Amino acid sequence: MGIKDIASRVFFDRRDHALLRIVNQALEDGCAGNALQQSFYPYFHPRGIKELAESRGLRVAYAMAHLLNSLEVGKMDERLGSLRSLFHEVLSIGMGPLPKNTARVLLQIMKELVRARGDYERQLRLAHDFRVVAFGKPRVVRRHLKDRHLLEMPEAWNQLAFDDHVHDAYTKGRKSSTHLIMDAWIKGIRRLRVVYYNFVEPKVAAELLEAARIMGMDVRIGVEFSALFRDRYVNLIWTPRGFADSQAFLCFLAEENVARFMQEGRKVSAYQQQFVIRTLERFNEHHRLEINREFEICLQPLDRGDFIRFVGEGQMSLLHLGAFIHQSLLLLMQKKAEKLRGDYKLADEKGRQEIMGRVEAMNALTKTSIVERFLEPSANPDIPDPAKPRKGENIPPLLKLEPRSLIGRLTSLHTGHRITLNLCGLAQEDVLEILYQCEGAVTRLEILNLKEWMGGKSGPIAGISSLQKAINDGNIITLKRQVLDIKEKIGLSEPADKADRIEKIEEILHDLPSLKAWYATTPLKSRMGSDSTGRQSEVYGMGLAVVETLPRRVQRQVRLENGAGRMILPMNITPLQQHTYYPGGNSLFCSPLARKLVSRFGMERLFCREKKVDWQIEDKSIGMAEEGNIVTLGGVAAEQGNALTLEPEKSGRPETGTKFRHLNTPLKYFLKILLGFVPAFLTFTLTQDWWLLAYFGAVIWFCATGIRNIIQSVLGGGGIRRSPLMKWNNFVSWERLTDSLMWTGFSVPLLELGVKTMLCKELLGITTATSPVALYSILAIVNGVYISSHNIIRGLPRGAVFGNLFRTMLSIPLAFAFNMLAGAALSMHGVANVNVVLQKWAAIISKAASDCVAGLIEGMADRHQNLALRRNDYSEKFRQFMDIYSQLEVLYPDAQAAGLLISPERFGRAKTEAQDLEKLLFVNALDMLYFWMYQPRARIAYLSFVESLTREERRLLESSQRVLEKKREISRLFIEGMVGENFSRALSFYLEQSPHYLNDIQKLSLSTQTPAAGN
Repeated sequence: MGIKDIASRVFFDRRDHALLRIVNQALEDGCAGNALQQSFYPYFHPRGIKELAESRGLRVAYAMAHLLNSLEVGKMDERLGSLRSLFHEVLSIGMGPLPKNTARVLLQIMKELVRARGDYERQLRLAHDFRVVAFGKPRVVRRHLKDRHLLEMPEAWNQLAFDDHVHDAYTKGRKSSTHLIMDAWIKGIRRLRVVYYNFVEPKVAAELLEAARIMGMDVRIGVEFSALFRDRYVNLIWTPRGFADSQAFLCFLAEENVARFMQEGRKVSAYQQQFVIRTLERFNEHHRLEINREFEICLQPLDRGDFIRFVGEGQMSLLHLGAFIHQSLLLLMQKKAEKLRGDYKLADEKGRQEIMGRVEAMNALTKTSIVERFLEPSANPDIPDPAKPRKGENIPPLLKLEPRSLIGRLTSLHTGHRITLNLCGLAQEDVLEILYQCEGAVTRLEILNLKEWMGGKSGPIAGISSLQKAINDGNIITLKRQVLDIKEKIGLSEPADKADRIEKIEEILHDLPSLKAWYATTPLKSRMGSDSTGRQSEVYGMGLAVVETLPRRVQRQVRLENGAGRMILPMNITPLQQHTYYPGGNSLFCSPLARKLVSRFGMERLFCREKKVDWQIEDKSIGMAEEGNIVTLGGVAAEQGNALTLEPEKSGRPETGTKFRHLNTPLKYFLKILLGFVPAFLTFTLTQDWWLLAYFGAVIWFCATGIRNIIQSVLGGGGIRRSPLMKWNNFVSWERLTDSLMWTGFSVPLLELGVKTMLCKELLGITTATSPVALYSILAIVNGVYISSHNIIRGLPRGAVFGNLFRTMLSIPLAFAFNMLAGAALSMHGVANVNVVLQKWAAIISKAASDCVAGLIEGMADRHQNLALRRNDYSEKFRQFMDIYSQLEVLYPDAQAAGLLISPERFGRAKTEAQDLEKLLFVNALDMLYFWMYQPRARIAYLSFVESLTREERRLLESSQRVLEKKREISRLFIEGMVGENFSRALSFYLEQSPHYLNDIQKLSLSTQTPAAGN
């Protein structure tokens, strides 16, 4: 057996290989899937019956593959469906105390796994990482967050993370709207503004808003226009607001006057894109030949049609053109580098230096450098630059409007909107003049555009920020001083329009009350954005966050990482923490007097049921600062150029090799147990003279811990009353069990040798004979500190750390009781030197008491967690059922739709739409059947859930389950691929268990005929 064969058995699991085989086969087949399956999948619960058809990892992989392979035009519905399935799956798969952060890592890993197609070894590492992260261990999740340049976000999901200027594939970005929203959620962004140029397509807006709704993100759509100002263009971003939902926004876009205006915007975009086409022609005629001469390659003229297809539905830009040229050049440069590699081996020292210089020059020819060297207007002066105003009949009318006129037209379309002024290239006096000219209609300043700021193109932010503050403060004296300073600065400069500028400033000085009044009720707020397109690796990517709203450990991390792949910007925002308390159930504290007293003395935490913590931004506080608190969420790619090298083994992307964490699961579990067992066994063997403890003390110790973990897991999952389909080992987390055994092994030398013998007996003279209470107290305290310490090392939440410390305190009286019982039993059997025997067993007795308390506390915690999950599952399915029932009521306005639920056979004579809704009822009932039979604590949770319903709701829910009696129709749907090709287990489960389930529900209905609480 070779080393490679041994490694293949030692590392990775069979499930990793099986997952990759199926996923890669799906990718080769085009991820088309079954149409029936795709139509039903959004309605199946992630923890429902589809678990019997496909593994969760495979379902996530399918959804991600569909999403990433549907970038082409015309697949919006597929993208949104895949995103919906993907989001629900990863949120349900994450266990542990960091479910949202776990879901973010799982999404990122699955993205990498799908994109690594063709690199089997890397895919294998990612597949294994995916399964390991899914356990939700905080330390593992945080390590993968760091490896993937992601910041941990609070699980309350209340962080101030935003980006007010990004682009998708429908302008100059790289990602479709759906992909953009998914990536923003992975980064932890909660608020996003996507900017389009001159117009927005309704179907694009529909996709963006629906994707945002799925991911629970606050998204705004902005449209950027150019307006004439002093012989140049300034950019204004129009953000329509005040719509009830996405449908209302789409109806707004469909209005006749809005559609006409958008058509004018399309003419502007077409005019501007002519510059890109002419630049492509200029490149073919001139710059292409220059590149061929410089690098001794043969780049053929680039086809205009190929470029248009490369852009897709986006608006052609120089960024697109640079990426298109780079794509065409890269293969030629790689072939040239291969040839130079051979020449390098034969060349002398001088020749090698020359060859190295040529390779470095090719490496420097990136997308960005292509744009800067060959495509910018400065490199093509003979092509009219559309960014500079010109006169002519072919200039679109929109480009002839000044800011005030443009805003007037926008206001006529919709009164509820925000206008943001882009500060690129604007001086303080320009901003003041535009604000005055627009009479308060400009309500936002893009105070920081990250791409322009890094490129040195942003205006004087500090000066503009101080002007903004003076306007918002409403202090005429301060505002006058600012305007006078601006006038003085103009007087010292020599602009061509100096006299006109000074005249305009004089006009503003004489009308300062108007300027103050315009912003008295609507302050001039700030906006910050990355202007990210996903195409430029040299600038920071999408996303900004306020440091104080992140977890404390992350705040320390970003301070340490400042400048090393992540940057804290010199901008400051004052975040305000908002606490929301909900009244408790006790009516005593619902009176106005009681609420006043509670608020007066700050006793909300004692008497209120629940607290919600949010963050708010104080808009007037945004400004420049030496030590800012805005951190970038995106990173800057390392300088790799085109990854061309003269060393073949170093070419390409560096990849991390197989590590200890990639060991196959059984071997990893065995090594963990062995790692803990060895010190425990050595301690008992070297310190005990009684053969039972010397050779079996470690076994007894480990059995106590293992049995305790198993019992608490089984009891937490259902105990004796669990479903007959569930075996005891279905509830046991072997990952948690092996971790517990490993750490408990190290506690043996600590407690048995260090505390009981060396500290208590030899140093303090404390034994079971002299002071058993003191002995067990010291053992419990040290054990508690040890458990809490390794909980911190493992990255468990602070609550678990303190909980484990507290549980050992409770074990002290129990340990003393065990000691008394053991002593009495030994005395009854005539054992001599009882105290000597008890002294030998003291550490084990203390350990047993601690495990008993832990089993009770952690078992109850597991039970509570399972019940909470099941209640959420039932709540989600009930909401889905009520949506379906509401649609039935709409279909039958003159009849009671409840009759269809009571007599499901009437669906056969119903409308076609009703028959479709019946199929959704099948899905709903099948999931609830699966919950009842397979999910931990589902039956108790169901009882608790139905008690919260009104009598009518309970009756409808129970009646809806009777659709399971239609075995022929449901079986046919299974066979046709409702849950996929591997439907046999799910179908057998349905046929065998649905009668038992319906019988159980019927018995439950008969036993709960008392009025519900809701009545």
